[in-house]
Amino acid sequence: MILEYYFRKSKKASLTNLLTVLLSIGLLFANGADVDKAKWGEGKTLFKSNCASCHNPKADGTGPALSGVTARWDAAGTFKGKTGNQWLHTWITNWHDAVDGGYKYAVDMSNSRPAEMNVFKGVLKDEDIDKILLYVENPDFGPTGPTGPTGPTSTPTEANEGPGSTLYIFAFFLIVLVAILIGVTKKLDRIIDEKKGIVVAEAKKPFWKNAKVIVAACLIGFVFLGYYTVDAFVHLGRQQGYQPEQPIKFSHALHAGTHKIDCQYCHSTANNGKHSNIPSLNTCMNCHKNVSKGPKYGPDEIAKIYEHVGWDATTKTFSKPQQPIEWVRIHNLPDHVFFSHAQHVNAGKVKCQTCHGPVETMDQVYQYAPLSMGWCINCHRNTEVQFASNNYYSTYEKIHDDLKKGNISKVTVETIGGTECQKCHY
Repeated sequence: MILEYYFRKSKKASLTNLLTVLLSIGLLFANGADVDKAKWGEGKTLFKSNCASCHNPKADGTGPALSGVTARWDAAGTFKGKTGNQWLHTWITNWHDAVDGGYKYAVDMSNSRPAEMNVFKGVLKDEDIDKILLYVENPDFGPTGPTGPTGPTSTPTEANEGPGSTLYIFAFFLIVLVAILIGVTKKLDRIIDEKKGIVVAEAKKPFWKNAKVIVAACLIGFVFLGYYTVDAFVHLGRQQGYQPEQPIKFSHALHAGTHKIDCQYCHSTANNGKHSNIPSLNTCMNCHKNVSKGPKYGPDEIAKIYEHVGWDATTKTFSKPQQPIEWVRIHNLPDHVFFSHAQHVNAGKVKCQTCHGPVETMDQVYQYAPLSMGWCINCHRNTEVQFASNNYYSTYEKIHDDLKKGNISKVTVETIGGTECQKCHY
């Protein structure tokens, strides 16, 4: 419709006007491209670690939907020399300070919600809050589903993935379209001039019809599209940010965070096996024979454990049929990759959080790291091994000698062969 209007109004199309129209169309499609991709990804990670247990960008949960929260607080106006956005930062850091400060919107919020806001003083800095707000105000910037208790995504995603590649491809085809329309416009102008009897000098052959230019354009287009095709295949199967809904709402934030239960109390094979086990229901019942009510969901979720393990809470006996819980696997590596939890936990002294993120803050676990080959190799190149006092490396005599002689100052995983192909691939 825009192009139709343009050609009706102008008998002879202006190249400048044509470019203006096409660029305007392009801007309509590129809306939202000014969002900082890196900060958006960091904001999403911070949101999932600190906020997703109660909030969702688009839907009400324990807390209100957060999309549009900045505008709502700004609309409440300035008070005591602080803007609404500054009061919002105060509210997130410690909501008591915003209420005690007398900001009406904060007071109304505290009176209208059934649950108290968590205090993030000392946990989140102002720049962290800005990143979280960037994410919740643009939840659809990347191809992610809703997160948190109201319906976490079940589609593997990249945590900081945005629409960059789509926009680049669109820009490429937009340039091609502009070139075609310029050629069509000039031909139409020439036909009109000839019909009017205007002598038109023989025009030089347009540069884009030159064989060398055509070949060069095709090569550039081939490289451009080939790069994004390869990039798409490289990221195929990556599951960073994957957060499926589980059959029981188990909170790591409560168990590992609040109650300080050691990871290996439940995941007991992490230090002596290739795989880290899913905790058995017997492990759960060590505590839940006596604990039948949770602080957030009451007895409902714990009752699901009783149902699967066959526990009768009334008679305190295992008198019902048992059935396994069908947990949804989150972390998964390709079949051709070897990874041993025991080797990393015992020899490497690697903390669980290094790969799995701050699980002690996660109400619902998601895949924190990309677990890609490049991510693993970078870790092996940069991670210093606890070498001298570790009996696991007692047979590496040459490296011990090099350390004593000062030939090397430190030992990384790469030094002991941790980047050799056969160490991880069968």
